[in-house]
Amino acid sequence: MTVLKSEADRRRPWWEGVTLAALRSRLQQLLAFASLIVIYTFFAFASPYFFTYDNFISILYSTVVIGTLAVGTTFVIISAGIDLSIGTGMALCAVMSGVFIVNAGLPPALGVPLTVLFGGFMGLVNGINVAVLRVPPFIATLAMMLVAEGLALVVSDSTPIYFNDVSGYTGISTGHLVPGLDIPNAVLVLLAVSALSGLLLTKTVLGRYTYSIGSNEEATALSGVNVRRWKIAIYAFAGLFIGLAGVLISARLGSAQPATGMGYELQAIAAVVIGGTSLSGGKGSIVGTLIGALIISVLNNGLQIMSIPQEWQNVILGCVILVAVYADRVRRGEP
Repeated sequence: MTVLKSEADRRRPWWEGVTLAALRSRLQQLLAFASLIVIYTFFAFASPYFFTYDNFISILYSTVVIGTLAVGTTFVIISAGIDLSIGTGMALCAVMSGVFIVNAGLPPALGVPLTVLFGGFMGLVNGINVAVLRVPPFIATLAMMLVAEGLALVVSDSTPIYFNDVSGYTGISTGHLVPGLDIPNAVLVLLAVSALSGLLLTKTVLGRYTYSIGSNEEATALSGVNVRRWKIAIYAFAGLFIGLAGVLISARLGSAQPATGMGYELQAIAAVVIGGTSLSGGKGSIVGTLIGALIISVLNNGLQIMSIPQEWQNVILGCVILVAVYADRVRRGEP
C-alpha cells in the first residue's frame, strides 16, 4: 500500500531526520575528497611538471599496490580489527608467485590464482588466531608480519626471483588492455576489485556482518550470528588482496623481491583512515579508502617532484595521518 506524504512532510527540510552521526560520516568523506583536490591543486601550481597527463597516470599507477592492500584492509578495520602483516605478507606472496610460476614452471593462468589463494590462506590464519585463539589483532598480525618477512627470505634464499622468461606475466601490471588509453592494466585491476568490494560491503551478508561486528560485536553475537566464523571470513577475504598485491608488484618489477613490503602496511592503513574509516570499527567505505590512497600517492608524487628529501616526506605523511586520526575522533564525538 502506498502511503502519501502530507503537505507538512513535503515541506519539511531535507536535513530533518538525518542523524548527527550520518552527517559526520558524510562530512569526513567530503573533507577527504576536498583535501585531495586542494593538495592536487597546490602541487599543480607549485611545479609545472606535476599537472601533466603522464604524471597523472603515474599517480594512478603508484596508487595500485597501496590501494589494493587498503581495500582489503578496509573490511578488517570496519570490523574493529587491524592487520599489520599486509606489507610483508605481500612480499611473501610475490615470492610465492615466483615459486609457482618460475621455479615450478606453472603457467601464469594457474600461478596467479594460487598466489591470490595463498594470500587468502595467510588471512585465514590471522582470522583463526584472532577469532578462535582470541589473540588480540595487533599481536596476531604483528606475529604474522614477522613470520612472513622471514619466510619470504627463506623461501627465496634471500635472492630475487626474475620473470624474464615468463611470457605475459609483467603485462598483468604494465600492459595496456584498452586500446588508445595509456592506462596500465594494474589500474584497471584496482578499479575492478574496488567496485566488486564496494558491492560486497554494501549489498551482501559479508558486508552487513562486517559493519555489525565492528559496531557492536556482543550485540551481534547475541542476535544469533556466529561472530567467530565471520571474523575468520573477513580476515581470509582481506588476505586475498594481499595475494593480489603480491602479483601486481612482482609483475610491475618483473621480479619477486623478498625484502620489499616493509612500510606498505602503514601507508595502506593510513589510506583507510584518511578515507574516513573509523579505527573503532563500524564505519567506512571503499570509495573513501580509494580517496585516501590517492591522497597518499599525490603527496608522495608531488613531494618527489619538488625534490623534498625522503625524511621530510615521512614527516609530512606522519602529520597527515595524525590529522586523519584526530578527525576520526572528532567525528565520533570523542573529547
